[in-house]
Amino acid sequence: MIRTTVIIPNYNGIDYLIPCLDSLEQSSDAFNRIKVIVIDNGSDDGSAELVKERKTHLDLRLIELDKNTGFAYAVNRGIEAADTEFVLLLNNDITIDKDFVLNLEKVIESDERIFSVNSKMCQMKEPELLDGTGDHYCALGWAYAAYKNRKADSYAKKDCSIFSACGGASIYRRRIFDEIGLFDEEHFAYLEDVDIGYRALIGGYKNMYCASAVCYHAGSGFSGSRYNEFKIKLASRNSIYIIYKNMPLIQLIINLPFLVTGFLIKIVFFILKGFGSTYLTGLIKGFKLSFSKKAREHKVRFKLCNIANYIKIQILLWVNIIRRLFV
Repeated sequence: MIRTTVIIPNYNGIDYLIPCLDSLEQSSDAFNRIKVIVIDNGSDDGSAELVKERKTHLDLRLIELDKNTGFAYAVNRGIEAADTEFVLLLNNDITIDKDFVLNLEKVIESDERIFSVNSKMCQMKEPELLDGTGDHYCALGWAYAAYKNRKADSYAKKDCSIFSACGGASIYRRRIFDEIGLFDEEHFAYLEDVDIGYRALIGGYKNMYCASAVCYHAGSGFSGSRYNEFKIKLASRNSIYIIYKNMPLIQLIINLPFLVTGFLIKIVFFILKGFGSTYLTGLIKGFKLSFSKKAREHKVRFKLCNIANYIKIQILLWVNIIRRLFV
């Protein structure tokens, strides 16, 4: 029985899409284990036509969108179209190891309270280095990929809990989306995976990392580089929005000194990188978004029954400062 649908958002990714699909076909028991949905975001490079014409034994489906709607909107259409127990989000610039899907399924099946499981993401050009093993979020208002650029054979060798799974290569339990909602399309791209992981924690669910599910990520396949105006403006905007959405007032007050410190450090950092005005523009847009009607509709309402979950999250926000600075 097929239990997992792989959802691949694509925008002008023809150079990456072929090896990505090839690796899925070569995965263990692929024909009986997975369905594949490619969500094309209005590409004009022929990648949608490539999917249409591809000869494969996989259950492969293409959903074409008229324009680039961003990551969140695209994967939401894939989640809505899926009819399997699990959905696996996979960037188009990723290739996977043979037992990738199988190993992710084993972890998520181990506990009904697990919402998501992140894979071991290695760098495609330097596979001995990690690209990430899940996302951490801390009281400074920073989200960061765990163990990025560390040696893959020295770090993250065991399964463990994480703050949130990276939407680039992670499996999700589909029924939990019905409770916590889909990816927030106001994000367009960047930090939407941290936001949904945060919401899962508020609801008392778990996000995990699986050390045996290995993939290789080209990186910057969408935006073009690590630091650019598009990414910085969106990420800074969304960093404000996440705080507004997920922190009740008392938690915001508790974290305010940390948040102010964290954002001041980021302002100085991006000024030195030559992107100071871009970062500040993004922050302003984040405040505007947070005071909008749409943001109020998406805000996670505080429920007293979740107080223990909020306490656990707060401890994790403090612990993740230490992890970011010293681990």
